[in-house]
Amino acid sequence: MTKKIGFLSFGFWQKNNSLVTTARQSYAESVALAVEAEKLGVDGAWFRVHHFADQIGTPYPLMAAIGAKTTKIEIGTGLVDMRYENPFMMAENVMSTDVLSQNRVQLGVGRGSPEQVEDGWRYWGYDYSEEEIKDIARARTLKFLELLKGEPFAQPNAQPMFPQAPGLRRLEPYSPTLQHRIWWGAGSQQTAIWAAEHGMNLQSSTLVNYETTEPFHVQQANQLRAFKAAWQKAGHDFAPRTLVTRSIMPIVSDLDAKLFAEGSQTQDEVGYLAYHQNPTIFGKMYVGEPDQLVKELAEDEAIQEADTILITVPSTLGLDYNVHILKTIMTDIAPALGWK
Repeated sequence: MTKKIGFLSFGFWQKNNSLVTTARQSYAESVALAVEAEKLGVDGAWFRVHHFADQIGTPYPLMAAIGAKTTKIEIGTGLVDMRYENPFMMAENVMSTDVLSQNRVQLGVGRGSPEQVEDGWRYWGYDYSEEEIKDIARARTLKFLELLKGEPFAQPNAQPMFPQAPGLRRLEPYSPTLQHRIWWGAGSQQTAIWAAEHGMNLQSSTLVNYETTEPFHVQQANQLRAFKAAWQKAGHDFAPRTLVTRSIMPIVSDLDAKLFAEGSQTQDEVGYLAYHQNPTIFGKMYVGEPDQLVKELAEDEAIQEADTILITVPSTLGLDYNVHILKTIMTDIAPALGWK
């Protein structure tokens, strides 16, 4: 099955044990990786978003910079934490970025992961508990989606600074197709169904709720199937997209073997996140020679269900090594699996 292939980067920088040591270098190499990925035929450049951390924060300047340096690659997030967002400011930022990038934004949103500080959204001026913010994050998402529809809502000034047509105003610049390129990061079947009901594409990572004793890829595939069924029932007027993320490390050189052949997580793992009462299951890393990886990936049910796959890249190993990983996947793995 033909698939869109993207990379997912955290954009880390750190002083020790990293080839990327500063924020400036991290952002510059993120743009450069998107440029090189486009040359390789990669379909998407996607970035994690975390606050109070030595990695990518607000994504919009980076996305706009990539848009200015590329022509066709999708530019996505995995994902923007709605606990921190003002939906009005967010809508204006995202639509501006989408216009600048010729409608290539693929925006992943969600409640987000544990951050580096306690209740970090409070520093943004939102005085809510973790339990309260869960529902508020969803409410903000729905308001954000409403704003993207472009319906006028703001009462015009009787004496505006600039001439304008009569009637209510909407946020500008308006991007009419962006509302179809919003993704919800779902960790369970229930949240996947909720995303489908509200017309968002589905983004599923290497971590989902441990809802059965089945392997990770089977549980995730069931989540994608539940989403598709709910989408069909909702009757939306456009086709949805589904995405999974995988850590794939091909071993084709001595350096690859030194870095990843031993000590990698090659089995699913069950554990707990800070704010989760229920266990979660983490998908394994796929590590091995290309022929071996082709066989293993062909048996991954969630990859079969999804139309888009993101490859996590180890950003701290630097631009050249990440290009090497993507080139190997695009040359030795993707064609053999029928992804390209």
